Amino acid sequence: MGVVQIVSTVLAVAVTALAVVLVVRAVKQILAVIRLGQPDPTRSNDRGTRTVTMLRETFGHTKMLTWTWVGAAHWFVMIGFIVLSLLVAGAYVEVVNPEWELPLIGGWAPFLFVTEWLGILGIASILTLIGIRLANLPSRKSRSRFAGSTMWQAYFVEYVILAVLVLGFLIRGFKDANGWFHAPAWATPLTHALGAVLPAWPNAITITALVKIGVSMAWAITIGLNVTMGVAWHRFLAFFNIYFKRNADGAPALGALKPMTSNGAPIDLEEADPEKDTFGVSQVEHFGWKGLLDFSTCTECGRCQSQCPAWNTGKPLSPKLVVLSLRDHAYAKAPYLLAGGGKDLSGEEKGTAEQLAGVNVLALAEAERPLIGGAAELGVIDPDALWACTTCGACVEQCPVDIEHVDHIVDMRRYQVMIESSFPAEAGAMLRNLENKGNPWGAPPNTREDWTKGLDFAVPRVGEAESFEYLFWVGCAGAFEDKAKKTTRAVATLLNEAGVSFAILGNNETCTGDPARRIGNEFVYQMLAQQNVETIKESGALKIVATCPHCFNTIGNEYKELGLEVEVVHHTELLAHLVKTGKLTPVTPVEGGLTYHDPCYLGRHNRVFTPPREVLGAALGGSSAPAILEMGRREERSFCCGAGGARMWMEERIGKRINVERTEEALATGAKTIAVGCPFCSTMITDGVRSKGQEEVEVIDVATVLLKSVKG
Repeated sequence: MGVVQIVSTVLAVAVTALAVVLVVRAVKQILAVIRLGQPDPTRSNDRGTRTVTMLRETFGHTKMLTWTWVGAAHWFVMIGFIVLSLLVAGAYVEVVNPEWELPLIGGWAPFLFVTEWLGILGIASILTLIGIRLANLPSRKSRSRFAGSTMWQAYFVEYVILAVLVLGFLIRGFKDANGWFHAPAWATPLTHALGAVLPAWPNAITITALVKIGVSMAWAITIGLNVTMGVAWHRFLAFFNIYFKRNADGAPALGALKPMTSNGAPIDLEEADPEKDTFGVSQVEHFGWKGLLDFSTCTECGRCQSQCPAWNTGKPLSPKLVVLSLRDHAYAKAPYLLAGGGKDLSGEEKGTAEQLAGVNVLALAEAERPLIGGAAELGVIDPDALWACTTCGACVEQCPVDIEHVDHIVDMRRYQVMIESSFPAEAGAMLRNLENKGNPWGAPPNTREDWTKGLDFAVPRVGEAESFEYLFWVGCAGAFEDKAKKTTRAVATLLNEAGVSFAILGNNETCTGDPARRIGNEFVYQMLAQQNVETIKESGALKIVATCPHCFNTIGNEYKELGLEVEVVHHTELLAHLVKTGKLTPVTPVEGGLTYHDPCYLGRHNRVFTPPREVLGAALGGSSAPAILEMGRREERSFCCGAGGARMWMEERIGKRINVERTEEALATGAKTIAVGCPFCSTMITDGVRSKGQEEVEVIDVATVLLKSVKG
């Protein structure tokens, strides 16, 4: 063991010891912050399914591979990081003696073959990812998904990966040059190519191995000093974040909202006490521990940001920046909270002077910041960002580490609405209408059946019909809004034409509560939902068909929490079935070209993509007819119309209107018919078409398209 080896070994041990100490300290800090969150007993059920989901998502890269070659590049980098960590371990052996290998596997040809090609593909992949980042810098691309990300951290991580991979090949190349590498050339072509040009100098192996250890430990030291460095820590935290996601089977946290809880248990609003129970989130520690894990795991990739309709139209909301702001706030406030500080629900300080005496002034200052507030108030989240969310779910759908943005945003809204009574003024009228009239428009409840007037057949009411197969849930828009009433009449006519037995609740129907719940008013939602659940149970309905995706989602997914178990279908699903079974036969093809807009709450939230397209395909003339003129953003990546999350009843004053952005995309297809499957989408896109002066383009529901084709 020469002088070079002795010195290198001492340095390697020293830098490794420092890195281990810092990383262990950082892990303790992260765990301490996550434990500050509220309990959530729903995250540990069905452990076997959760394990399978985690392994499938991580090693199968099911989220990232939706971006094809970008996902493939990331997969090779991830797998390379895991497998090639063994070569970092091998560097410690080579520092001591350049001739040595890792025990057992160091000279094993299959291991050398796998690591060689993982290294080659890893270099190509990390160069690809570096190129993508450089091409999408905020300075080069407007509305870049990397805007707001901590760029030096990303550069550091990427170039460390590249350096470690290159150094690994140099070590092998020097070994080959010295005659100490025995794998065949076909298995390790790059190593042998380097060995042919590198000098036969044994100490070069030791020195290069030391540099490799130094670079690797510099990475570990850096992340140990930066506990909020999500671009690095997600490598470890993502496994846990995916494992503890809301749905054990791997489904994204979409559809139903997470119920409002206090101390981990669902709140009974009839017995809840605002002085004892948390109503939504007003302090970062009021989030569940999974929320704090979400914030810690964010890798700042900006996939959520790139898909967000608010961000893409110049609003201050970015799901990524919301998560990063909450993360930074949580970790900055943590010393104060861990010392025993915190405000009770009446706003009084819980910590004693002795407990808080040693807390640094920055943590104390962070503790005084309101969670929601403008720049003048030093708020963590700007109100304009909070209220810009349409709850479309694009962020949740795209997040590769399963962060649950929508649930967190709605939790913050709940406190603002129910405790602070702070929300956009124009939404107040909607909430009052829901309380007093049972619909957001404030229409007289006794006019819910008016849409039936003038039909050439009788629409049966529950209580009048002896029996029925489907309860037709008309919804508020379908009963009161002029354009939506045409859809309601079309669906009723088609069901009657197909001989489907159905009935309506008529004036006994009331709003499902969707806009109240998504704006954050759980009180009003619960009032309406409980009334509807009781009415539906009394009707004896076992199947429900709904034309509004928001009603469809609320009844089908959220009323289960209140004990309602019924089969709920969207009208496009039922119509597709009736066409397939020959009960409805399109005879007149739609002309002029047709495009289809996927409603968020039908498509992304409930995975209904194919049935509307099957109906429209039949109306176009079948398999031999021209195809639907699809928009670029469709299905899982469909762009929101701007009406979800109760935005239908709020003014859009900042940036470009979301509905105009979507309308421009639809008009760009050249289609003369824009088909929709949601009354909100119909209103928003119709307004967009009018704003563009394209009155010749028709915006109609899928049911109306089919009715025109069936009736000729």
